[in-house]
Amino acid sequence: MPGAANPGRAGRSTPVNAEDRRGSTRFAVLLSTWFGCGYAPKAPGTAGSIAGLGIGILLHEYAGFAWCHFLLLAAVVFAPATWAATRTAVVKQLKDPQIVVVDEVLGVWITLAGAREYNWKSYLAALALFRLFDIWKPPPVRQLEALPGGLGINLDDCMAGVYGALVLFAAGCFNLY
Repeated sequence: MPGAANPGRAGRSTPVNAEDRRGSTRFAVLLSTWFGCGYAPKAPGTAGSIAGLGIGILLHEYAGFAWCHFLLLAAVVFAPATWAATRTAVVKQLKDPQIVVVDEVLGVWITLAGAREYNWKSYLAALALFRLFDIWKPPPVRQLEALPGGLGINLDDCMAGVYGALVLFAAGCFNLY
C-alpha cells in the first residue's frame, strides 16, 4: 500500500515509496556507472568504453552477435540507460556526471555495428573511433549533449557511435582491417 509505514533500518518507520526510491536509485547508479566502471579513478569514459567493447567481443565470439544484434542491443538498453543517467544526474546534482558511462557502452556497441568483419583490428578500431568522436564531438554530437537529462547524456554518445560505425564500415570496404 503506497505511503504505508514500513520498518526501516534501525527501527525507523519510513514510507514504502521512499524505500522503493532508494532501491531504484541504487539500481540507477549501478546501471549508469556500468556496474562500477564509472568509478575508475582516471578516464572513466574509456573504462566504460573498454567494458562495453569486452561485452561486445564476448557476445560476438560466444553468442554469434552480428552487426544487427549490436544495434538491437543498444536500442533495447537505451531506455533504461536514459532513465538511469537521468536519475544519477539528479542525485549527483550534475548535468552529466563523469561516473555515468552507460552512454559509452551504447556508443561502442553502435560503433561495432559498422564492422564488416570482427577481429582484433576491427575491435581496436571500433574503440579508437568511438573515443575519437566522443571526445571531438563534431556536429551534431555536441548539440545533442545539450538535450535535457539522460537523453542528452546518451544521445551524444550514440551519435558518436554512428560516426564511428560509418568510418569503421568505410575502412572495412577498403580492407583496412
